[in-house]
Amino acid sequence: MRNVDGSPGPVIEFPRLPGLERLSRLRGPLLPRILLGILLLFLLASCYFQVDPFERGVVLRFGRHVRTVGEGPHFKLPLVESVYKVATERQFKEEFGFRTIEPGKVTTYAKQGFENESLMLTGDLNIADVEFVVQYRIEDPYRWLFVLQDPKDTIRAVAEAEMRGVVGDQGFDEVIKTRRREIEDLVRQRMNDILHQYGAGVSIKLVQLQDVHPPEPVKDSFEEVNRALQEMERSINEALQERNKILFRVEGEAKQRISSAEGTKTERINRAQGDAKRFSLLLAEYKKAPVVTRERLYLEAMQQALPGAGRLFVVDGGLKGLLPVFTGTGLESPLPKKPGENP
Repeated sequence: MRNVDGSPGPVIEFPRLPGLERLSRLRGPLLPRILLGILLLFLLASCYFQVDPFERGVVLRFGRHVRTVGEGPHFKLPLVESVYKVATERQFKEEFGFRTIEPGKVTTYAKQGFENESLMLTGDLNIADVEFVVQYRIEDPYRWLFVLQDPKDTIRAVAEAEMRGVVGDQGFDEVIKTRRREIEDLVRQRMNDILHQYGAGVSIKLVQLQDVHPPEPVKDSFEEVNRALQEMERSINEALQERNKILFRVEGEAKQRISSAEGTKTERINRAQGDAKRFSLLLAEYKKAPVVTRERLYLEAMQQALPGAGRLFVVDGGLKGLLPVFTGTGLESPLPKKPGENP
C-alpha cells in the first residue's frame, strides 16, 4: 500500500486459515469428482417421481404423450421426460350466482357481483335468479391437460348456456317449484353430451339448483302475489271441504233411504211369498175337506172382525127384512111415515 504522497506505506499481513494449504493441494483432483457426484445425484433424483393415490401421472417425452401411470413410485428418463399430475379421484365444483367464502357448519357465501351468472329468462317471459352448482370429475387426464385450452372456463360456459336453455323452455313456477329435479337431470345430460363431443376428458356428476327465487327488485311483489295465491287456494280448499261435507251427508242419507226401501221391498216380497204359500196350503186343505175348511176360515175371519165391529145385531136367518128389528129396538124407521100413522 502507498501513502497519499505516493510513498510506500506499511505492509499488512492477513492470517492464514488452518487447512487452507491442504485444500489447495487437493482441489485439483477432487473437485471434478464432487461435481460429477452432484450431477449423478441430480439425475437419479430426477428419474424418480411419486403419484398420490387420488392422482394419475401423464408422462411426456419431448412434449409427446407416451404413457399415463397410476398411483405409486415410478421412473422416467431425466431431462427427456416430464410428468404432469392430475387429481382424477376428486370431485371438483363450480358455483354459479354465488361463491363459498368459508365452508363449515355455518357456511358463508358471497352473492354480490355474480348476478349476471344467475339471472335467466323463463319460458313465460319472467326473470328468475337461478343459483346452481356443477360437480365434475376428470376421467382422462391427458385430454384434460392438452385438448382444451382452458377446461374450467369451458365447463362454466357450457353449464351456463345449457341452464339458460333449459330454464327458457320452462315456466316460472315450474323452475321454482315443480320441475327442479327434471331441470337438473336434463342440464347434466346435455353437458355430458357436449363435453364428450369436445373431448374434454371430464364427466359431469351432479347439477344441483341451490336457490331459485325472483330478482331482488321484484321479490316483495312476488311474495305478495304468492300470498294472494295461497289465500285463494285456502278459500278454494275450504269451499271444497264444505262441499264434500254436504255431499257426504246427502250421499249418506240417500244410501240410508235406499237401504230402508230395499228392506221394505224385501219385507213385502217375503210377506207376499208367505201369503201365497199360506194360500197354497189352504187350497190344498180346502180340496181335501171343503166344508170344514170353509167353516174354519169363516170362524177365523169373524174372530178377527168382530172385536172391532162395535155394536152387534143378531137376527134370524129366515127374517125377510130388518126394519121390524130396528124399529123394535127403538130405532127410528128410515122410511117416511104415512099421514095419520102413529109412530
